[in-house]
This record gives sequence, C-alpha cells and structure tokens, in this order.
Amino acid sequence: MSDLTRIKAEARARAFARRQDAWEAGHSAPWTLLSEVLKPHLGRPLAGYLPMRTEIDPLPAMAEAAAHGLVGVPITPKRGLPLTFRQWSPGCAMMDGGFGTQIPASGDVVVPEVLIVPLVAFDRRGGRLGYGGGFYDRTLAALRADHAVMAIGYAWAAQEDGDLPLEETDAPLDLIVTESDVIRP
Repeated sequence: MSDLTRIKAEARARAFARRQDAWEAGHSAPWTLLSEVLKPHLGRPLAGYLPMRTEIDPLPAMAEAAAHGLVGVPITPKRGLPLTFRQWSPGCAMMDGGFGTQIPASGDVVVPEVLIVPLVAFDRRGGRLGYGGGFYDRTLAALRADHAVMAIGYAWAAQEDGDLPLEETDAPLDLIVTESDVIRP
C-alpha cells in the first residue's frame, strides 16, 4: 500500500466517523439549502444519488427537481469506467443495482448538466474525498470534456476536512452544500 493510499484510507476512516455522528444527531430538513441551490437550475438535466447508510439525503430536493425536468441516479459500471445515469422519479419501480444500491427498473439515460455528488469528506477549496473507486472523478472528467457541468457536493458539515490528501485526478466541486451552509470555493 502506497503512502498516499494509506493516508487517504485514514482520512476516510475519520470522515466516516464524523459522518456517522452527524447522521445520528438527526438534523432536521437538511435538504432545504440544496433545494435553494437547485432552484436556478430547475429544468436542466440533473443527476443525484440514492443515499446509502449515513449519507445525507438529497431525495426531497431531487423530487422537487423531477417536477421540472429530467433527474437521474447513477448506474455503477465495472471498475475503471465512468458512471451513467438512469431517469428517476419519486415512486418509480426500483431494482437491485449491485454494490448495495437500488436503481430505477427502467428509464432513459440522463446526461446531467447539474450533478449532486456524494462524498466522504470535503474542503472549502472544492476538494472531495470519495469512496476510493474514482467513479465520480472519471464521470466528471468525461462530462466536463463534453459540456459544462455544475458539480455540487452534498454532505454533513461535520465531513469538512481542511487537510484532504488529494491527487491531480480528483475532480473539484463547484459548490458544497451542507445542512447549514453553502460553500463556494
């Protein structure tokens, strides 16, 4: 294991513990700031995520956006490939998507212009530490090579880390939204 791999694993472990504590604290209606941030983008193709474990929940804001345009959720590909997104709407039929995820049972491909990104840790410069598979880094690189994409990190404020171990391939976020703040790097 390289030093950077070890350092990232340690940073993830600390961030997961902070995220668990924030989730257990049971913040009420954290999605309201995300909803406000998304308002100027309603009608543009959007992709979010279905929260797993202690991730902050973007679904209420995604449901609002789905009333105005396409909303997708990720389909996890084989390792080394970027994500694709399948159209989602509140109450749509779901199926097992692998890796502990659920995906819409059917739906069109959505190519997002706005992407709500889950994360393990973030910094105020737009840095993001993910789960380690590089899926969102590859996805953002591919999307940004084709068209402008706004990447919005969504996390509990407790996931902030001012000393993230980042690499050149780690795709930056344009905004970070927490339950209490909108951070514009």
